[in-house]
Amino acid sequence: MRNPQLTSVVPCRRVLVPGAMEAAFAEFLRVDVASGDASLDTIEHYLNEVDYWVAWCAEQGFDPATITTAHIKRYRQALIEANYNPVTIRWKLMIVRRFYDAARNAGLRLDNPAAGVKGPRVRHATEDFQYLSEEELSKLLSAIPDPEAATGWDKLRRMRNQLMVGMMALQALRTIEVERANVEDLTEKGEHLVLLVRGKTKDRIAYLRPDMAASVREYLTLRGPIRRDTGGTPLFSTVGHRPHRLGRPHVRSCTAQCLRLAGLKRPGISNHALRHTAGTLGYLHTGDLRAVQDFLGHADPRMTARYAHVVDMAKKNPALFIPVKVG
Repeated sequence: MRNPQLTSVVPCRRVLVPGAMEAAFAEFLRVDVASGDASLDTIEHYLNEVDYWVAWCAEQGFDPATITTAHIKRYRQALIEANYNPVTIRWKLMIVRRFYDAARNAGLRLDNPAAGVKGPRVRHATEDFQYLSEEELSKLLSAIPDPEAATGWDKLRRMRNQLMVGMMALQALRTIEVERANVEDLTEKGEHLVLLVRGKTKDRIAYLRPDMAASVREYLTLRGPIRRDTGGTPLFSTVGHRPHRLGRPHVRSCTAQCLRLAGLKRPGISNHALRHTAGTLGYLHTGDLRAVQDFLGHADPRMTARYAHVVDMAKKNPALFIPVKVG
């Protein structure tokens, strides 16, 4: 449970932020984040975290314009005591740091009080991530209600859910990439159906498996045309009158329901575990680290190496080669 001290104030965007600092941060978001090409979703995340920090300052009686490093450390401690994940705390502190970087660059402060404040140590091994085994993945896909056993909107809903799970577990899409996917991002290249995946920091090309490609074509034919929104024509949408783009909470909810149907829902097994599944099984069956790196859209090969390490640790475990029997 989160500390009430951190949640009793409802953040009110930009009301509590000093005007000049607000303007400096707005300029930073416009020209610096993602080299000036940040998505609206990313900007929203940055603003929400600044809201959270400013609201906490107000609750504590601190002025965000004059706080010191000691105040940042108190904030970090409050987050730790509220049982936030170390990675989440690092993210929150990073955005506060960038907020004061913007203020310093604008001449509003001489220092950045968050500059030397590190996040708590991440104690788990980099290879300690959750994924499904081949058998579990097969069980998950089999547990999703069969679209052929339904008609009308129920058939469309089942087909959509089957596709979304497949996009994450077989094509390695992130939740946000499922949400952002547009019909216009699909291209026929010879015998292949290709999806332009709009990633967190860069786009990548995903060649859809033949079975996935056939399902996408069938799904779009059954759904028929729908209205575009500001991002394009949603690939995955709600079912019913006036369909609209499926948001991430809805995508997560659909995944959780499918996992429960398969008896696989447990701590750590959710949407991102499906992407880990695609990466791990992809390396297991190809042994090609570069291909898996491109498949996942990793800029840093060290990120991809985690999957190779997990597979190789199991295959080449030295304990298996010690010629001594137990008992």
